[in-house]
Amino acid sequence: MYKLTRINGTDFYSGTINYADNIGKIVRVNSFDPPESGDCGKGLHSCKNPNDCFIGARIPCRAFQVKTIDVICRGTKITRSQGLKVIGEIKDLDSLFGWKYSEAINPINPFKINAPQVTDEHIELLKKWDSVWDSVWASVWDSVWDSVRDSVGDSVGDSVWASVGASVGDSVWASVRDSVWASVRDSVWASVWAYIGSLFPLIKKWKYIKHEINVYPFQPAVDLWKQGFVPSRYDGNVWRLHAGGNATIVWEGKL
Repeated sequence: MYKLTRINGTDFYSGTINYADNIGKIVRVNSFDPPESGDCGKGLHSCKNPNDCFIGARIPCRAFQVKTIDVICRGTKITRSQGLKVIGEIKDLDSLFGWKYSEAINPINPFKINAPQVTDEHIELLKKWDSVWDSVWASVWDSVWDSVRDSVGDSVGDSVWASVGASVGDSVWASVRDSVWASVRDSVWASVWAYIGSLFPLIKKWKYIKHEINVYPFQPAVDLWKQGFVPSRYDGNVWRLHAGGNATIVWEGKL
């Protein structure tokens, strides 16, 4: 079983039980709800699937392998018990979760990258992005939050969005909005969604778009992002590439 904690090793609910300080020991609660209160009642909670732990946790976090002691209630995802034996801490969270946790907690900000000169290669990436960008929001949302619900979970998607969307995403938009019309917001945020989707490499088929299995269909935007470029679509058919701390327009044209 697995238990996720805050960075300081304490539980997310009360912040009073320190799992990091009790490796090899058993932690217990003296007050707990009866079994009929279900798996989310008062007690110590753990999950067989570490991603299910995000129902009550968020990133950044630490992960511990635990053994249940005196089980009160076993649900489909959560087991509630009176005690947990802390077996050890798991350091490789990317492998544990099956998605890029290490990048999700420290997302790439394209405007902090020293972008190169725009070349034909970048324009080709932009052309490919132009053909798929308007479906990225629905595809990433439903693929991560819905179609892989059992292996990733709604709570994981929400937690990753809180980290990437609310930090880098807001920062990118704040940089771009002063140099472009507000009407291009959707095309700018589309790149944010494409980047978020790239953090889930185990998704093999993305919804609402035809693509080769095991090939991420929104990779062109990610390739531009990681080279320091954020595209925006202006006036319906004019594309721009923004780069640098001031989101300067470094290329503009029709495709």
